[in-house]
Amino acid sequence: MARLTLDDVTKVFDDGEDEIVAVEDVSIDIEDGEFLVLVGPSGCGKSTTLRMIAGLETITDGEIRLGTETLNDVKTQDRDIAMVFQSYALYPHLTARENMSFGLEESTDMSDSEIDRRVTEAASMMGIEDLLDRKPGQLSGGQQQRVALGRAIVRDPEVFLMDEPLSNLDAKLRAEMRTELQQLQQQLGVTSVYVTHDQTEAMTMSDRIAVMNDGKLQQVGRPLELYHEPANLFVAEFIGEPSMNFMSGRHERSSFVSDDVEYPFADDIERAVGDATDIILGIRPEDVEIVSGSGVAVNGTGDDAAHEFEMTATVVEPMGNQNVVHLEFPGETEGTEDLVAITEGSHKVEEGSTVTVRLPQDAVHVFDTRTGETLHDRRLTFDEQALRL
Repeated sequence: MARLTLDDVTKVFDDGEDEIVAVEDVSIDIEDGEFLVLVGPSGCGKSTTLRMIAGLETITDGEIRLGTETLNDVKTQDRDIAMVFQSYALYPHLTARENMSFGLEESTDMSDSEIDRRVTEAASMMGIEDLLDRKPGQLSGGQQQRVALGRAIVRDPEVFLMDEPLSNLDAKLRAEMRTELQQLQQQLGVTSVYVTHDQTEAMTMSDRIAVMNDGKLQQVGRPLELYHEPANLFVAEFIGEPSMNFMSGRHERSSFVSDDVEYPFADDIERAVGDATDIILGIRPEDVEIVSGSGVAVNGTGDDAAHEFEMTATVVEPMGNQNVVHLEFPGETEGTEDLVAITEGSHKVEEGSTVTVRLPQDAVHVFDTRTGETLHDRRLTFDEQALRL
């Protein structure tokens, strides 16, 4: 196995009139045996990056290395890389066995017995040994995806590339396949790069996540690092479901000030915000505390009371183990959503009721409105720091 390195990789498409920068100066070191997920919205450049690693797209600038070998001018078939596509890309007239063995037959001088042994072992690993004599049309979507994965496994490559391989599956099967892919990657220990637009897949499957937007790398880190310590506004908004809450305002009187609230900053937050004037206050839905309902006294005093606000619960979505509560400040235009809170399922909140909401200082983030960069991240407890590492 080997380390995969992207060094200032750039891809520019030229349609004759305009140049389109699809990927710009992306640099990532992917460790031997690491499972890295490239995530971002459609058109962000993640699939183009994957295709450049595979050799399906030429590199405009920069360098891709596998170990000490530079891959820029190495032909696709000569790279020790296997790719799994979103569409499965199986030959419909061949059986599962023939699909899995085809690449080895065409590109290696392995004996028929060695190829058959590899196919049988991979099929057993994927749990499809009883399906090898069926053609793709006789297989379910999940079974076809297992055949496609098996075809990659038999090559015993240095690197696996996966381009949204689960997007064509239903939600239940997608969740099952996520677990299977994690177990498979751990078993094989192969360096893997996985592309998805689904941040849930990114959070649950990866050793590290690389977030992309508009062709640029936004942040690379472990899942909980990106969740608790986003580098900028885009990462904070993209990672997490429901998304982080944001309120736009100004930095005045050592506080965040908007049309709805004045939120005093602790000394460490004030120092981090510095001279920034236009700022955005962010907080995760699970950190928004609903501390009272209509007619219930609020016990907060001093520091607590300064960070408590009266709001209206406009919509309550019961999920069983939790409730998703949509909140707005008094006097807002109907339909305007200001905050989303997640409460325990046993905490009943009535739609239309007035509640008191607390935004704890140790849970807030602050961003620079002009640049989008993070000025302050939430304070992590010891347990959260241990999980992040």
